[in-house]
Amino acid sequence: MNFVAWMIIASEIGFWIVIVLGLVTRYVLKRNKLGLLLLALTPVIDLILLLATSVDLYRGATATTMHALAAVYIGVSIAYGKSIIQWTDERFRYYVTREGAKPIQRFGMDYAIHYLKSWGRHVLAYLIGAGLLTGMVYLIHNPSRTEALIGALKVWTLALGIDFVISISNFIWPKRKKA
Repeated sequence: MNFVAWMIIASEIGFWIVIVLGLVTRYVLKRNKLGLLLLALTPVIDLILLLATSVDLYRGATATTMHALAAVYIGVSIAYGKSIIQWTDERFRYYVTREGAKPIQRFGMDYAIHYLKSWGRHVLAYLIGAGLLTGMVYLIHNPSRTEALIGALKVWTLALGIDFVISISNFIWPKRKKA
């Protein structure tokens, strides 16, 4: 595995460590402001990954799928970060501290609308990640070194389209409660 792959793994581990530390600090240690500060550090992890990827490419590395995955990771982290933290916060409060309301399960039109909003976040992640990918292609300005980036962008565009079809299908065949 190359340097960028390890940085992506470290970023994901760091993301969850910061979230868990933030929640433990906030709810178990009752240090609300410090817990919120820890949770607010998650974008710093994205910045570190962006810098590591940029330096690797600047030093002349040929862009790989891992470089593309770093851009995807950053886009997804920025677009979904707040909702992931909120989702984790609700479950931590309910299942760990036994405080707060039980997390709701969505069905029917409520689920379809929620999924469509999530697809909107996917679009935002795509715009951020595609912007990073396009920026890398433009800055490197060497097609033989950026093939993997263009390929990843094509695959992600297809995945975004498939996600849209799934999103619309939820309105046609709504998710039902299991009996």
